[in-house]
Amino acid sequence: MSTLLIALGVGALYLVVYHTYGRFLARRIFKLRDDVEAPSVALNDDKDFVPTDKFVVFGHHFTSIAGTGPIVGPAIAVIWGWVPALLWVLFGSVLLGAVHDFGSLVVSMRNRGQTVGEISGRVLNPRIRFLFLLILFLALTIVLAIFGLVIAVVFKTYPGAIFPCLVQIPLAVAIGVWLHRKGIGLMVPSLIALALMYLSVVFGDREGWIHSFNMTLAAWPVAHWVALLLAYSYIASVLPVWSLLQPRDFINSLQLITALALVVVGLVVAAFVGGSPIGDSELRPSLDIAAPAFRAGVAGAPVMFPFLFITIACGAISGFHCLVSSGTSSKQLRCETDAQFVGFGSMLLEGFLATLVILACVAGLGLGIQGAGGEVLLGEAAYAARYESWAAAGGLAAKVGAFVDGAANFLKALGLAPQFAVALMGVLVASFAATTLDTACRLQRYVVQELASTFVAKDGEGKTALSGNPLFWLTDKHGATIFAVILAFWVAAIPPQGMDWTWGNVGKGGLILWPMFGATNQLLGGLAFLVIAFWMWRRRLPVWFVAIPTVFMLVMPAWAMGYQLFTEGGWLAEETKNWPLIFIAVATLALEVWMVAEAILCWPRARGVLEEALEPLPRRGSQVDGGRSC
Repeated sequence: MSTLLIALGVGALYLVVYHTYGRFLARRIFKLRDDVEAPSVALNDDKDFVPTDKFVVFGHHFTSIAGTGPIVGPAIAVIWGWVPALLWVLFGSVLLGAVHDFGSLVVSMRNRGQTVGEISGRVLNPRIRFLFLLILFLALTIVLAIFGLVIAVVFKTYPGAIFPCLVQIPLAVAIGVWLHRKGIGLMVPSLIALALMYLSVVFGDREGWIHSFNMTLAAWPVAHWVALLLAYSYIASVLPVWSLLQPRDFINSLQLITALALVVVGLVVAAFVGGSPIGDSELRPSLDIAAPAFRAGVAGAPVMFPFLFITIACGAISGFHCLVSSGTSSKQLRCETDAQFVGFGSMLLEGFLATLVILACVAGLGLGIQGAGGEVLLGEAAYAARYESWAAAGGLAAKVGAFVDGAANFLKALGLAPQFAVALMGVLVASFAATTLDTACRLQRYVVQELASTFVAKDGEGKTALSGNPLFWLTDKHGATIFAVILAFWVAAIPPQGMDWTWGNVGKGGLILWPMFGATNQLLGGLAFLVIAFWMWRRRLPVWFVAIPTVFMLVMPAWAMGYQLFTEGGWLAEETKNWPLIFIAVATLALEVWMVAEAILCWPRARGVLEEALEPLPRRGSQVDGGRSC
């Protein structure tokens, strides 16, 4: 019963927070207004800037920020006990994550949809902009290089998820064209898309050609998946946002949110009547928390501080979210007042997802998993089998598997078929990863274009010259995206340290830099907070609610990187050194120190002094709603 009380209590807390703290920030601090022309309206180009219903943007935003982060992070962090993981998710999502995402979205909308990296050059100084963009470029390169491997591992582990995930692409294109061209309401397309996607899960691995199709693709080398997914990401990045990226994320969100609702219902049933009967017995195992509340001295595990705050990023706070808020979502919201629903609300929903992951791993697993010898393990034995040591809980398949098995046990408590329950959770994980991949590619395109524009010659009017600079091709969306995709594939193609150059190892190169991603990702959160704080400081707005999170999110990643580099047994102490990883870590620490020093010097002079205004837009009639933004 304690498991159910935690789930219901967290859900109720998030609802209260949204309608109190979220409303306070929206109305009293950011002063959102529905009579202000949003960037999507003022700059509507029917490609990147597209005024869109807030529910569609919510779907895009939620699935893009979630990814596998709120699944993988909590699924490994419960090795230190369920209480620290849950507390960090609760306090992190409310006091840091939701404020970070909401603030990034609002600041971007107030700056014509520019990314936080671009905005930093005006609210701090141009040097900060360049340094910030370099860190963004590094983080997104790691995401693009690793997420093809992530999806490939999920597909190999859960082949029944392949067909349902691939079907989403043509379905999304059809829904996107239908909504955009016909201008109809969301209800009918939403119901049709949801029904078709659930049917694809039910019938997506039946014996016959579909099962053969799934097994054939599951056997593909990782390199094939990485190449295919990066090619797909290129297409999704350069197409108009309404044609693929936006509708795919929207219909994904419908399936994912309803799947989470099913998990909650299953949790309720399991709390009152127990889990699915074991074998031929009528006995239903009781739902209890099988994990210890606190656990110290885990074999091979790093220290809880600071690594708890690096391990759980998405679900508490993640720097990647500032890229989604300021990179894509700010270009699609039709109204300023929709920002609370999308920015603040999505993060709270992600916190609830992370809570369900924690409960699935510490209680759901106890309802029964198969042991190494084929026996059924229950309760503490099930938890111990997955979390005996850091090595046992490590590896993507183990982390994802703990959630999938635990959550599937909740679904099986409803009487759902085990095959369907596992396939649905596999689709959930793979879909989250895929939406992060295609959004990350589009964001990397923006970052490459912004970096290239720094070096491309300008004409007399300050506009980018059309020729005469060898980097000009990177300012074009096709050139920037091709560069991003090729670089990501090159990084992915390098075999990880200690592995031979074989076809089976090609595609795993993202693992070389993956140990850096957690700290780099969290550092982005601190830097985004820094931009938000400066933007508010210049307008004499209260900064109390971002000051402590800013310091916290700058200190924790630096602490983690320093620990990994310089402590006994750290990267510099290893006999076979991973020099690319060491170089990137040292360079990132140096960039952070430089940026913080620049910010400290700038802070006293910035109070009440507005940054340089953007150039006025040429007057033209709005293309939406007769000139009204809402």
